[in-house]
Amino acid sequence: MSMSSGGSGGGPMAEINVTPLVDVMLVLLIIFMITAPLMSHKIRIDLPQANPDVVNTPQPDPIDLAVKENGDLFYNDEAVTEAILQAQLLVAAQRNPQPELQIRADKTTQYQKVAAVMAAAKRAGMIKIGFITTGANDQ
Repeated sequence: MSMSSGGSGGGPMAEINVTPLVDVMLVLLIIFMITAPLMSHKIRIDLPQANPDVVNTPQPDPIDLAVKENGDLFYNDEAVTEAILQAQLLVAAQRNPQPELQIRADKTTQYQKVAAVMAAAKRAGMIKIGFITTGANDQ
């Protein structure tokens, strides 16, 4: 099979037209020349510094608050009323660092009772609130 070198033969051409390739390469070169200085520009970031006093500060024991199905409240395993709970949460919220309030509720406790406890904790100023669950094997 012979190939023609161009001309008026109408057969396949053996030469590759490199003009579009050169055009694309020149455009890419210009783009990279413009964007390269922007990539080397440094941005100043103020990173947070570790405070050794905070790291060594012992964390207070968490507050265990149990909510029973009938609405009884137990603050660190001591039965309390809602008024006493509110007063104790106000005192705990003023401590520095603030202890975590861990709410433990029975499976059958209505959500309204748990929501009322969370609202009381928020009114007192508690920030760290968590929930404790028991595993299936802990019964």
